[in-house]
Amino acid sequence: MTVKELAGLPHEDMLSVLARAEATPLKALAETLLPGLGAITVLENRTGLVMLPMQDTAQGTHFHLGEVLVSEARIRGDRVEGYGMRRGRDLEAAMAMAVVDLAVALGQGHAVCGAFVRHEAAMQTEADYETLRRVEATRVDMETF
Repeated sequence: MTVKELAGLPHEDMLSVLARAEATPLKALAETLLPGLGAITVLENRTGLVMLPMQDTAQGTHFHLGEVLVSEARIRGDRVEGYGMRRGRDLEAAMAMAVVDLAVALGQGHAVCGAFVRHEAAMQTEADYETLRRVEATRVDMETF
């Protein structure tokens, strides 16, 4: 397993799972990883607004639906950076995500981080399936009118 992959997921997919992970377990995981990381420099720790891009399904044109409040953290340890961005105002959760990313990049805690990411990915997949199932139940087929 390389630093670009964890739990069979490419780096960007791992970050997507961490961005949606429950905050409390994510923070607890980061706390267990911190002692092994040594000195960490906080490069960024902020909240801000980002534009939410969408695509019109009829015309295929792109537009911005609105803005989303996010928390962002960027840290450095041993000349390697860790990054976290999460929806909302929880800077601690964004920092925890960056700590996990840094640990993986440094090759530390792969077993515990991999187990966490696999568990969270499974939970998110199940939640997404349930949401789509409820949406599908309300779908109207216009051809039947």
